[in-house]
Amino acid sequence: MPELKVKVLNRDGHTLLTSDAGRFVCLTYAAAYEEGDRICLEADRPGLFCEIRLDDTMLPALVYLAGKTADFFIPFAEKKLAYSPKSFAGNRHLIFVRIADPAEVSARRNLALNPYDQHGDPGFFPHASANIETRGESVFAARNVIDGIFAGASHGEYPYQSWGINRRPDAALTLSFGVPAEVDEARLTLRTDFPHDNYWTKATLSFSDGSRETLSLVKTHEPQVFRFAPRVVEWVTLSELIQSDEDSPFPALTQLELWGSLHV
Repeated sequence: MPELKVKVLNRDGHTLLTSDAGRFVCLTYAAAYEEGDRICLEADRPGLFCEIRLDDTMLPALVYLAGKTADFFIPFAEKKLAYSPKSFAGNRHLIFVRIADPAEVSARRNLALNPYDQHGDPGFFPHASANIETRGESVFAARNVIDGIFAGASHGEYPYQSWGINRRPDAALTLSFGVPAEVDEARLTLRTDFPHDNYWTKATLSFSDGSRETLSLVKTHEPQVFRFAPRVVEWVTLSELIQSDEDSPFPALTQLELWGSLHV
């Protein structure tokens, strides 16, 4: 049976705390995090599906570990602005990880949800990336649209983080599943900090199988639901974003959901 460990490591890679190997890990780290600390997941084999909750203030997520290890770096300074001030704070931290059951993995759900996504080589999926993030700031990063936070009435630090495109006309965001997924529905929640914001009237979803879907959007704070013929893909790109003729040059995205089931 597959097993994994959870470790807390410092900036030099020294182990501060480690769990026993198992299918179910609940680890308490009784110290304040320091810059450079990271939570490391170590599996005895690649390709595991796990439910993770790396801080008790954040949502759990079902993620795919592509390799045998994956790191989550504790956010500090500017990177911390996209997280709740309560997250990773204090000197008592509860970390929960378990290997997911096959029925959970194959169930229909929002396959994009991953509040623990970060920049670079993620080590685990789903993972969001983009060709532009406004000024490189964490509060406008691609990862924000899959963190499960729907507050869009303002912009900037938590809970109003979003994906910002810095007025770039060819802005594109890609969601990678890490494994084949059958998707049949997308939900977009636009940021609605009006009149500061604008909004998109059209957008395009391009899929790894070469298919495309054109979406017509309206000015609303609610998730906009688009259903389409199922297709099995490994990634989806949101692009060809057409903004309305309102005065503001600042459209932005609060959440992207992609509904379906994994093919594993």
